[in-house]
Amino acid sequence: LYEIATKFNFQGKTTKMPVSPAPMAAALQKEFPGIEMTARLLSLATFEDKTLLQYRVAGSAPASYYEANGCLVDSTFFRMFTYHFVEGNAASALDHPGTMVLPEELAHRLFGNKTMALGKTIHVSSSTNGEHDFLVTGVYRPFDAPSHLNNSFFLSMHGGEVEQFNKDHASDFVSNNMFVTYLKLKEGYTPSALEAQMPAFLDKYAGKDMKTIGFTKEQFLIPVKDIHLRSDLTNTISPTASKPYLYILGSIAVFTLIIACINFMNLATARSAKRSSEVGLRKVMGAVRGSLIGQFLGESVMMSGIAFLLAWTFTLWLLPLFGQMVGRTLSLSLPENWSLLIGFLGLAVFAGLLAGLYPAFYLSSFQPAKVLKGKFSNSLAAVSMRKGLVVFQFIISVMLIVCTVVINDQMQYMRKMDLGFERSAQVVIPLRSATGKSLVTSLKTEFRRSGQVSAVGASAFYPGLFNASDDIMFKEGQRSEEGRRIRMNDIDYDYLNTLNIKVVAGRLYSNQFPGDSSERIILNENAVASLGFGSPEKAIGGYVYANHRKEQRRFEIVGVVKDFHFEDLHVPITPYGFKLAQPGDVNYILVHAKGKDPAPMIASLEAAWHKLDPNEPFEYSFLDDDFQKNYAAEERLSAMIRYFTVMAILISCLGLFGLASFSAEQRIREIGIRKVLGANVTGIVLLLSKDFIRLVVIAIVIASPLSWLVMHRWLQDFAYRTTLSWTVFLITTISTLAITLATVSFQAVRAGLANPVKNIKAD
Repeated sequence: LYEIATKFNFQGKTTKMPVSPAPMAAALQKEFPGIEMTARLLSLATFEDKTLLQYRVAGSAPASYYEANGCLVDSTFFRMFTYHFVEGNAASALDHPGTMVLPEELAHRLFGNKTMALGKTIHVSSSTNGEHDFLVTGVYRPFDAPSHLNNSFFLSMHGGEVEQFNKDHASDFVSNNMFVTYLKLKEGYTPSALEAQMPAFLDKYAGKDMKTIGFTKEQFLIPVKDIHLRSDLTNTISPTASKPYLYILGSIAVFTLIIACINFMNLATARSAKRSSEVGLRKVMGAVRGSLIGQFLGESVMMSGIAFLLAWTFTLWLLPLFGQMVGRTLSLSLPENWSLLIGFLGLAVFAGLLAGLYPAFYLSSFQPAKVLKGKFSNSLAAVSMRKGLVVFQFIISVMLIVCTVVINDQMQYMRKMDLGFERSAQVVIPLRSATGKSLVTSLKTEFRRSGQVSAVGASAFYPGLFNASDDIMFKEGQRSEEGRRIRMNDIDYDYLNTLNIKVVAGRLYSNQFPGDSSERIILNENAVASLGFGSPEKAIGGYVYANHRKEQRRFEIVGVVKDFHFEDLHVPITPYGFKLAQPGDVNYILVHAKGKDPAPMIASLEAAWHKLDPNEPFEYSFLDDDFQKNYAAEERLSAMIRYFTVMAILISCLGLFGLASFSAEQRIREIGIRKVLGANVTGIVLLLSKDFIRLVVIAIVIASPLSWLVMHRWLQDFAYRTTLSWTVFLITTISTLAITLATVSFQAVRAGLANPVKNIKAD
């Protein structure tokens, strides 16, 4: 199975998206006999964040739910993709117009656990597909296995507004690139063979229109199994895995394991004097070096195996909590994940061998004559090795601390940055049904009667929500090929004032100007500059043009607003425009609250809603929260790195604690003599701590530029980002030294407080 993706080339900019126009699928199957089957999918989330589903029973109020992630698909979809149907036939479920397939959980909510969903009629209100009744012809049980298809319910592509839209655009192969098209190729027909013929196909069906508009595009295929991990597409159906994030998290996991291995190696070699006599005796009794190496490696692997069993137990216990953190349902059942279990067991054996390798060769190299005479001493190479390993593990820890601080700074920056509009205390109310949209004026009037409402506006989209509406516009005197892509939003008179978007030239829409209509436009500063008007003031009264269905429309510019972030901070501000909405074109009402506590206002809004529209549920969200959802991946990354950082520091400190304990034990007579000669506890602490502090300082010096490079690269993913301030490295240095000093000082203070007479007499 393959997905068709498109590479758009417009004015020197390239974008890859998994979309194609509606007639593409049928034309491909007609032109290329090697294609066995096609299926299209249109995600409703492209235009709306949720869809209203209602099940009406005579004599009672309808059961109503707002559901996200719905989609429209062709009848071939369930013949191409395998779903576990508990009701209905997957192969024929969507063969007829006006049919739909539900997940089992949603069917239970709508109809109850003991009622068959098959044959029931659901009223679906969608901003994309209109308001229609759909017959339930299938119920499926979602798989636990991950999939790039995270859709909830499926509607037939036929039986709504989209069907008519597709008929009206049956020959448009250039615009309306919003459908996801899947292909199943016949055996022996390779994707490369199809891709080689795509340029000629595009030239035949879209070449003339692309030349007129002034852009080109290329089609290519992506195996469905590669979409999540190996594609570099934007605006996918569900968020794909970020390779940099996977590399970051994978590297952190590997380095944390290495830190643990380093601790074992350090402690094993540091305490080698304790086992020197054992090695000497075994060699005198005839043991060869190979058997000793095997013994020490076996001990290491055995400890690693015990650690693996404990780790697997803790993993199963903590998996639900980790799943909540990453926003996924995770499972580790043995029948389905036996290969993963074997892989982790192999990793445990490898870690045991890696950790035990150096100690095994080092311990087995002792000369029996020397160690049995008590002449054993740690070699310079062993001491240097331990110091080097301590430096290495703290390099990792310091880098993790820097990453944690920088990511947290970027998250705070995105929360607090001025977006160019008022995002706090904004309540978003979706409008899906024709009834709800027809009541916009009345709802606004009722909402304003609440003393806690500052302003009320309505629009097709709002900031932070994906805005799929756009036009290629050009100013008077330009050719259409010189046009610029302008994102468009249909709004009412009060929308811009509700969001407090500032006007820099001209005016906003107003009821005081009867001539204001959909033929008058308001642009942002970026649009005015990209169209070549020179300044906002010069744009006022000017005209821009757009080609619609081979007809040219003219818009008069009546206002220019200050640039604002209608998308998240990953991307720069681009050209944006507003036009007055026609009746029924708005999808949301925005209500700006006056007070800090929105609860009373929400209660009054709900009462007003049910007064005017008692048969539909009152749904709302907060604009600030909706906008912040765009950073969900970064929030999850931040949380995971924080946990990894704490874990890595804890493991490093455990190793340091052990080394400090051993160092104090080795110098117990020296400490006793120093105390007898007048040394105080502070002096003893400094004596035992300075060597470790020196190693940590070296680690900080090495780690700081490395972590700067890593985080500088990470910040490049954001068009608007915080700076890598020197305070980040100061905080890291102070915290690392404080942690080190606290870890080492415990043993140092304990040694300094001990009775010097007992220390001097110690064996």
